[in-house]
Amino acid sequence: MTAQGRILFHIDMNCFYASVEQAYNPQLKGKALAIAGNPKERRGILVTCSYEARAKGVYTTMAVWEAKRKCPELILLPPNFERYRKASQAMFTILRTYTDLVEPVSIDEGYMDVTNIVQGEDAIELAESIQTRILNELDLPCSIGIAPNKFLAKTASDMKKPMGITILRKRDVAKTLWHLPVIDMHGVGESTAKKLEGIGIHTIGNLASIEDHIIKTNLGKNGLRLKNRANGIDYREVDPNSIYDTKSIGNSMTFPTDLLELSEIKSAIQKLCEKVAKRLDAKNLAGHTISIMIRDADWHNSSRSKTISNAIYKKDDIEAIAIELTEKHWNSSPVRLLGVTVSNVVDKKDTAEQLSIFTYEKYAKEEPVLKIVEELQHKYGKDIITKGIKDVKKTTYESQTSFSKDFLDDHKH
Repeated sequence: MTAQGRILFHIDMNCFYASVEQAYNPQLKGKALAIAGNPKERRGILVTCSYEARAKGVYTTMAVWEAKRKCPELILLPPNFERYRKASQAMFTILRTYTDLVEPVSIDEGYMDVTNIVQGEDAIELAESIQTRILNELDLPCSIGIAPNKFLAKTASDMKKPMGITILRKRDVAKTLWHLPVIDMHGVGESTAKKLEGIGIHTIGNLASIEDHIIKTNLGKNGLRLKNRANGIDYREVDPNSIYDTKSIGNSMTFPTDLLELSEIKSAIQKLCEKVAKRLDAKNLAGHTISIMIRDADWHNSSRSKTISNAIYKKDDIEAIAIELTEKHWNSSPVRLLGVTVSNVVDKKDTAEQLSIFTYEKYAKEEPVLKIVEELQHKYGKDIITKGIKDVKKTTYESQTSFSKDFLDDHKH
């Protein structure tokens, strides 16, 4: 059943936000329910919805007005992120009663390495036990994928929802996955799928058999990585310490009606930059690379980025670069989604402003103070004094989607 003796679980909570609301208020069970950023605003967007709502044609990212038209009885609720965060903590607490090898990857999903606690078919019994406990103790449904690596476990957990348990062995990949469109493969988005189709790769099987030099020429190292995944190969470990590895901070916004004017786009960019800046501040981070992502009405994605020498974290600094990129690269197509991301991040206290003709005078004035600080740090340690940096990280709910990594702070000790 396993390659290299590994047995990994991927636990995926089903319709998490909606399920938490139904657990909190049992009268909502069995009803069409959706969580919307602003349920009273017709232009609002659905964050998630229950399976009962999905059966009526309602789906995530649908506009409120359209969802109500398809399903007049739809119950709309505003998101309660504190409630979802507590439910997430409780779920991961249950997982850690079985093993310390638990890796949260989002507020409603995570991996477990259970290699050392079960063997063979016992894995199914363990998965059933976990699923039952989460349902009985938290009143929340989940699906579990069982596989020898992360990619296959994630793929397996998506195969039966809700309340499914699926085993996906490496030897079953050809029969189970290869006939599927490449866009159905975990890790392949719209943009990557179009690139793959451009070189004749339409199915996961096509990707699995493509020659290395062709895929590398067109998609680089990521292409080779995707080819390995298509063949069921994934060497990533379950790493509980990955919660400490923040690589980027970003935020995106999907619009109920397409943005047509540059002024509208700039206004949205400003709001996104404000949210990103607040999240950076909450985590005491600054970044060197600012990226924008634009999705047009035909769901074509384009992204542009700029890397600077001095790491930034303030709203105005991020906004200036994001708007510069937008003005330079927007092709006047109607905009369905915008995103702003700050990556290549470092702790604020590790940033160093490069000296220039404009900053030298300021530092020259500070020289006597800096000498004293240096002496104190030499005597008592570097952490004795820091320059205007707060080490206390704050909780933030600025990113109002299940993709927010802010919840990871709950898992740090």
